[in-house]
Amino acid sequence: MSQNAGLTTIHEEDIARHLSTAQGMISRLVVLERGSGRSGTGLAGTGRRFVSTVSTGSVKRTREVELAKTVAAIRPDDPMLSISQHTLLFRVRRGLAVALALSDSFAKQSALEALQAKNSAAPLSGEAATEFKALLSASAYVAAFAFAAYLLQLIGSESEPVNDVDEPDFLFDTPQDALKSMLAGLDAALAEARDDEALTARARAFARSAIEGLLQRRSRFSGLADFAEVHIRIEQDDFTLDGFEVTPGERRKPLSMSFKKPEEIIGNHIAKYQAMKLAKMLVSYDFDRQMNPFVELGGFLFTFIGDGMPGTGKTILIQMIAGLINDYCKIAGYPFHYENFGVDQISSYQGKSGQNCKAFVDNVISPRAIGFGTVDDIDQVAAKRSDDRASAGQHEVTAVLMESFAGASTVVRGNCAFGMFSNYPENVDDALRQRAGARWLVDGPQSREDYIDIFVLLAGRNHDIPLGRHDLYAGQEIKNAVATSYSGHDEPKEDGLVAVWETFRKERGDIKTMADVGEYLYRIKRAEPRFTGRAIKNITDAIKMRAMDIDLPDEWFETPDAFMHKPYDAKKAMIEELRGPFSIEMVLQEINRYGDSEFRYTDKSDDAAVQDIIRRERQREKAVREIEAMKRDGHWEN
Repeated sequence: MSQNAGLTTIHEEDIARHLSTAQGMISRLVVLERGSGRSGTGLAGTGRRFVSTVSTGSVKRTREVELAKTVAAIRPDDPMLSISQHTLLFRVRRGLAVALALSDSFAKQSALEALQAKNSAAPLSGEAATEFKALLSASAYVAAFAFAAYLLQLIGSESEPVNDVDEPDFLFDTPQDALKSMLAGLDAALAEARDDEALTARARAFARSAIEGLLQRRSRFSGLADFAEVHIRIEQDDFTLDGFEVTPGERRKPLSMSFKKPEEIIGNHIAKYQAMKLAKMLVSYDFDRQMNPFVELGGFLFTFIGDGMPGTGKTILIQMIAGLINDYCKIAGYPFHYENFGVDQISSYQGKSGQNCKAFVDNVISPRAIGFGTVDDIDQVAAKRSDDRASAGQHEVTAVLMESFAGASTVVRGNCAFGMFSNYPENVDDALRQRAGARWLVDGPQSREDYIDIFVLLAGRNHDIPLGRHDLYAGQEIKNAVATSYSGHDEPKEDGLVAVWETFRKERGDIKTMADVGEYLYRIKRAEPRFTGRAIKNITDAIKMRAMDIDLPDEWFETPDAFMHKPYDAKKAMIEELRGPFSIEMVLQEINRYGDSEFRYTDKSDDAAVQDIIRRERQREKAVREIEAMKRDGHWEN
């Protein structure tokens, strides 16, 4: 079994060693449990159990648990198990074996294994005996938690959740005792099932109830600190266990959202073109090597920010990217995970917003899937660090995103990308905004042709109105539109950058050499202090992306074997054959694109500050006039 760096390895032979024990446990076991008034005797023909009217809550008694028979009794008329019944029993048996293997791993990582060896030779006493008992109970807790987590992740159910399932009567003497108590609780929960759907629903409800009970009891156990930091992955089962910090959630559901085709987006040519390239880049990821050739060759887009006025097409751009990636992943058979982080995940509880954001990032960057994460309205979700009016949760999100996008521990594998979108990017923290490797101006339709095209597209065909003198969608032909859009950045547009550009041209002439480029960048820095070394890195990354500005042929993505399933080195060689050098024109266009965005953000921020000052001054003048009037009327008291 292959494991990723940072994960604890659980070998398949370690799990297989416990299969016979697990098989015996689901066949028959005897447990000692508290009386609950529930009889083990079934009422003939009903599938129900006799309930005593006499309280026996304080009495403990033995009970035989035959889980396999309980599951089979759901359909008493059919000697053959259904698929749901067989799957549940198989998952329970496998979960028991996994849980026992994890308890063994815990024993090896702690002092328990050594203490067990000493205790087998001679009974321990004193502090050693106390430590041995504590660690043995902790290993029992680990086994119970792992079993519940395994069931919750591996048993799928589309039915309504069940709320009448009790937690088990936990025992923590040994791992096997813990699992026996879990099986007894599961057996009691399943005894109430009437059909296959209820069977799986009740099994999931039991697992969730057990986890909640276990988390409430976690503080009673010592020796769990190390295991809380352990990350376990079993590829064969698609099972992940990340300590105890987060209750294991449900397995990912199929992506459900309204996808858009590129031809349904009018305008936004550069953003649309780079989005189409990004989708192909992501599915070039190699799962065996866990690396993308575009990361090694240059030009991979890990983070970007899209800004524009409301209604210019940011949402449909997200839908287009997700749709393209989803289509490619379906062809290749790759798992795809899309997730958006929004204002609804900002919590009033201290630290919870940061935890939510970290979970969002971890879900997207998982190297076992192609990921696309978005933060819509980033200005509302993440606060400027200087903004005292923002909530603590917003500041937590800012810190998490900054660390995740370009922190000391950030690893870019090339399997995922993050997009931040905002109508007011000037309200985003400068350091966070500069962690966006690319800037997409989402300005919507611009030309006369764009407005004709978008009206015809949205109006539909339920009319007989003539089109008139217009070549429909000719202006949206992507290569021509992108070439025109890029050429628009041969010279800057924002006033602040235009001034730097014109001064340089008068003093030094045209920019032709690398030294000229460096001088131009230095002058931009003097005019805009936010133009730091990170800005230069983002520009050079964009230039490398332009050098990789190659149209990966569509036929590469029509079948899995044409490109996506080829070995890493073969994919890298195919991409390298298409790569060309970058030119001075590309360099200037990317500098001006990025520089324009920084000056645009600064101008917007300054304008907002000026308007705020003007508003306060008007309020002050109005207050002075009203105070003078009150003094004249004798209504003002000092």
